Amino acid sequence: MNEEHGRGPEGAGEGPAAPAARQAGSTLRRHEAPRPGVAGLLRDGPPVGPTRPGFWRSPLRGPWLTSVFGALLLVGIPLMFVTGLLSYAAYNPDLGGNDKTPDRGWLGFYLFSWPTDPHWLYRLTQGVHVTLGIVLIPVLLAKLWSVIPRLFTWPPVKSVGHALERLSLLLLVGGVLFEFATGLLNIQLDYLFPGSFYTLHFYGAWVFIGAFVVHVVLRIPFMLRTLRDGGLRKELRRPSGEPAGGSTARTPDPTHLATPEPAAPTISRRGALGMVGAGSLVLLAMTAGQSIGGSWRATALLAPRGQDPGPGPNGFQVNKTAAGVGIRAQDVGPTWRLVVRGQGQERILTRAQVLALPQHGAALPIACVEGWSTEDQQWSGVRLRDLAALVGFRDEAPGLFVQSAQRSGSFRSTTLRDNQVRDARSLLALRVNGADLSPDHGYPARVIVPANPGVHNTKWVTTLTFGDPA
Repeated sequence: MNEEHGRGPEGAGEGPAAPAARQAGSTLRRHEAPRPGVAGLLRDGPPVGPTRPGFWRSPLRGPWLTSVFGALLLVGIPLMFVTGLLSYAAYNPDLGGNDKTPDRGWLGFYLFSWPTDPHWLYRLTQGVHVTLGIVLIPVLLAKLWSVIPRLFTWPPVKSVGHALERLSLLLLVGGVLFEFATGLLNIQLDYLFPGSFYTLHFYGAWVFIGAFVVHVVLRIPFMLRTLRDGGLRKELRRPSGEPAGGSTARTPDPTHLATPEPAAPTISRRGALGMVGAGSLVLLAMTAGQSIGGSWRATALLAPRGQDPGPGPNGFQVNKTAAGVGIRAQDVGPTWRLVVRGQGQERILTRAQVLALPQHGAALPIACVEGWSTEDQQWSGVRLRDLAALVGFRDEAPGLFVQSAQRSGSFRSTTLRDNQVRDARSLLALRVNGADLSPDHGYPARVIVPANPGVHNTKWVTTLTFGDPA
């Protein structure tokens, strides 16, 4: 047997008769009488079940196929992790009131002042993060399928070193399943968690990426040798019943992934890779449109908030509706007032008085943590830095704490950095696309800031407090 049939590196460099001899020896061992007691159980494993080498019989399993899926994830997962970190930084979590991840500690070492240019930055990072995560699902499931025999290694623990390896494997598999599952739940079902999604996803990401890095360091030399020795074209042309790498493969297999008792093949390696690739392409086609927008949005069949937003100036996606967060008619009716505070001063303005202030425009999108975004919408209203000047900040606009009339749900307030307040495109918007804001888009007034996550563009604004955001 060569290394892809579950035997170790002893096959490397042997003559042509060795595989047949080793096969015969393997057959004899399989017919040996099982040893009684604990010693027999440790050597032979339970009499039935997934710990038996012959339980997993697909002839496709082996180091080569696993290495192909691993190489794809080696590119995709780091990109997904980095875009996730950038999107987290966009929330300015180090500002008071924004942090959803207590005791973050040194895990926030990379945080920086999120910029306002380019204005589509968050739309890009979160769109890539969500779309890539969905597209990688078939690859991830195929990779887990290819290595599932390793999860049932017998005996479960052989030594301290083996126990540590098994623990890292548990963290790797458990971490990746947790991250993908919580991400999908958040996208499709909107904050369906016993705690904060941000806390769970943030800490889960760091646990997973730590185990991922350890796994890559340990396995990448073997993966590269396997891919180099096998060759993509040669392996895809190999007959379905022949093990990948053939009986003379040079790369030893310490993984023991291939079955010693292969069943008849039902699909070729080319077919397996094609099926996984087709699944990823279908998910891409059914997801990417929610981030690209325009006519492409009609293809985003898996998009959350997939409902038709309707025609007219306010006919674009919303994250949360007025009714869904408890906005009442009296909260946004004629009695609504905007309170502007700072430096011990306070101004109270009606909507008519806010409209009487100098009005400015900005073309900005709305981009959500769930991956969807809109095209640039034409907003008009009062610059935040002009409102800061009403309470004495005439030279240098400070940070801003924004409060909403929202009565339930998350993100009833937000804190903005001074660079966000200073940007001339940052508005307290009163109108969009030439019309008054609709109730679901934040009437009578909402914040709109370039490159800002959608939930931090607070709607139904009641109070603006300028000053130290901490």
